[in-house]
Amino acid sequence: MNDQPDSAVVEMLVELACRAPSVHNSQPWRWVLSEHGLDLFTDRTRLLGAIDPTERQMVLSCGAALDHLCTAAAAFRWTADVETMPTADAPDHLARIRLTHDAHPRSHEFDLLAAINRRHSDRRAFGPVPDNRIPTRYFGRVDGADDIRTTFLSAESKETLATASRLSASIRKYDASYQAEIRWWAGHSFRSGGIPPEALTDRAEASRVQVGRDFPEPHRVGGTETREPVTDESTVVLLGTASDERLDWLQCGRAMSAFLLAATADGLATCPLTHMTEQSGSRRLVESLAPGRGVPQVLVRIGAPMIGSPLAPTPRRTVSSVLSVAARSAARGSRRTTPL
Repeated sequence: MNDQPDSAVVEMLVELACRAPSVHNSQPWRWVLSEHGLDLFTDRTRLLGAIDPTERQMVLSCGAALDHLCTAAAAFRWTADVETMPTADAPDHLARIRLTHDAHPRSHEFDLLAAINRRHSDRRAFGPVPDNRIPTRYFGRVDGADDIRTTFLSAESKETLATASRLSASIRKYDASYQAEIRWWAGHSFRSGGIPPEALTDRAEASRVQVGRDFPEPHRVGGTETREPVTDESTVVLLGTASDERLDWLQCGRAMSAFLLAATADGLATCPLTHMTEQSGSRRLVESLAPGRGVPQVLVRIGAPMIGSPLAPTPRRTVSSVLSVAARSAARGSRRTTPL
């Protein structure tokens, strides 16, 4: 029996992987299928040069996609053996995945699979996490997650986070390159990515979430009916790493994805936050909230979703635009890459 997935299975898994969150929905990944397995690379054509000059958020995004793929594979009885950074001196080559059809999924794996299609970044205010939820259980199912330092910040930390958020916004206010980039990626509707107006909040709603990124005012926002209290009562979780290297970013993205999917499966609303770790000043403020807990990489808001209109799904790139097959020329033994 052939133990390797056929192209239809790989397409399905990649499509689910690409539901992962990414910086401003840039979807900066590409996948290559070969006899060696399925390889994940960054897609530098999707790099946000002003927002993410170090490529940290691009790699975080790819790490989230990697975890989404492994999660989906497990539900379809495929075990994903992941080799991270498999090619020396090739920083764009983030992972190689080999799939074996021997997994035995439990009911929770199917819950996580359903969460892949339900999860979205909700920038509105949240209610508090219900008492019967235990968010600390949402971590730990990813290889390497033990290296990720997670801290559930206190409600009193929100004031410091709000200061960090304002500091980040003030530094970026007169940065023409940043402003042009964020206006391109946020508030437009195009099929290949970006944040559509329906996924953004107006000024009144955004003011209730004092730790959120300062986005341009959307031209069109879907109707939202919130109930009291309208102030944000979310819990904020900080994910940090021991160092600030490319592998740290990849593993942190995987852990972030695992946390988001588990929280979504448990009925919570979620929203990752990266703007407070983009600038050194605001990053130091965030670090002061969890001394000794590593380098801050990303924060995540979680809480009970408010009553209101559901958000429309954000656009995703087609599988054919992100997945290709590496073929070997019989005549020359050379490799070429063709779309799937």
